[in-house]
Amino acid sequence: MRLMSALLITSLILSMLTALGAAPNGSEFERSSSMAVFDERILPIFRSSDPSSCVQCHLASVDLKDYILPSEEKTFVSLRDQGLIDLDAPEKSKILKLIQMGTQDPDEGARLIHEQMRRAEYEAFAAWIEACCNEPRLMALPCLEDHVNARPAKPDAVIRHARKDRVLDSFVRNVWSQRMRCFPCHAHHEIDETNPRHKNAIKKLGEFRIQYGEEMFERLNIFRETPEASMAYLISSSRNTPDDRLPLINLENPGQSLIVLKPTSKLPAKLEDGTHAAPSLVDPVSHMGGLKMHLNDASYKSFIAWIQDYARVVGDRYDSAAELPADNLYPSKQVLRVMDTPADWATGTAVPFFVHAWDADEQGWRKEAAAFTQGTVNPRHRVVGPLFLLAGKQSEASMHWDGENAKLPAGRYLVKAFVDAHHRLAADPTAYLDDTDFYGRVEVPDAQWRETFKLAESISGADFVRD
Repeated sequence: MRLMSALLITSLILSMLTALGAAPNGSEFERSSSMAVFDERILPIFRSSDPSSCVQCHLASVDLKDYILPSEEKTFVSLRDQGLIDLDAPEKSKILKLIQMGTQDPDEGARLIHEQMRRAEYEAFAAWIEACCNEPRLMALPCLEDHVNARPAKPDAVIRHARKDRVLDSFVRNVWSQRMRCFPCHAHHEIDETNPRHKNAIKKLGEFRIQYGEEMFERLNIFRETPEASMAYLISSSRNTPDDRLPLINLENPGQSLIVLKPTSKLPAKLEDGTHAAPSLVDPVSHMGGLKMHLNDASYKSFIAWIQDYARVVGDRYDSAAELPADNLYPSKQVLRVMDTPADWATGTAVPFFVHAWDADEQGWRKEAAAFTQGTVNPRHRVVGPLFLLAGKQSEASMHWDGENAKLPAGRYLVKAFVDAHHRLAADPTAYLDDTDFYGRVEVPDAQWRETFKLAESISGADFVRD
């Protein structure tokens, strides 16, 4: 009887408190739905030492746990106030869309590898957000001070720069675009058996297959069928490199990467019988293909720039947007040739050129360059280099990019020459020279910008005007 009376009294008290909007136990029961999900499914993500599925799309700078705080209330408010939770349509919350970005990855293997973790993260956050949005108490919580909000330590620009698709896009423009320099030895898939011009290349590859064996022959094939496969091969084959060779991609010292050392090296020395010694894979490197690229030409610069940027991304060494490279080079098959270089351009000196378009509306030269190239003065007193178009506010209108090559329209242009007389590029091949290295300019009133070295746009070094 006493037990029945006690239960009745308790029931009445709870009813009164509920009617007054102050039912602590009822609030606890309401709160337990979201808290249970948070404790059981969100906190384990926060406490895990393993990376989240973010690594599928990002090489560094962000992890799902960056958006979580130890407190459920603070985590909810933080996500809410940063616009990552849609209070009216929880299933459309931005944080859920971010988690699901991996489903759009064109790399099927990566999608499969991360599918289970991505699904678990998505379902956990979806269940927790829905429960939170059904709790008026959480919805009414005041904002946190901004510095308390949970977010990645790196700014958005750095996070975007570390995306795999951005890194791949840069690889396509800076490295993959130059693969035909390495044809056919390192780009087997480019062989076209119906092309009569490839007859010698087919024969050479057949000899290599017999000479080196199937395993070594495949290792020679650096540039695979797609940019994605090529970048993956370069990265994977550079891990745990044996002591008897340098890595294809050297993250500690980009200039010591075989992918740039090989094409800039000469043939190995000849033996007494007239044959060449085996090519070296350590310093000093030698290359059975001989010179395919010169130090400080435009392609060398683009290779080094990509390796250096990739190393900094995976090393998580970017802290601010100001540290990020422009990464705005778009390769073309158009070529600039400077004949009869000035006498004070010593052989072997690097000479960068910037090409500026004429602005008919403003009746003046555009401040931002439309294209860039770089080369070294050869013994014939020439500098030759393929154009890399530059993406920018003023230059984008002049750039046509088809995913493989860019094209600079014919027209009126100004070519500015900078001379690396003080060897500044030796310290940093990715650097661009400034006004202290400016040599002169020449106007090209009707540049055609035809493709291939044979049809290069030619100007005379004698026409450069000194300021």
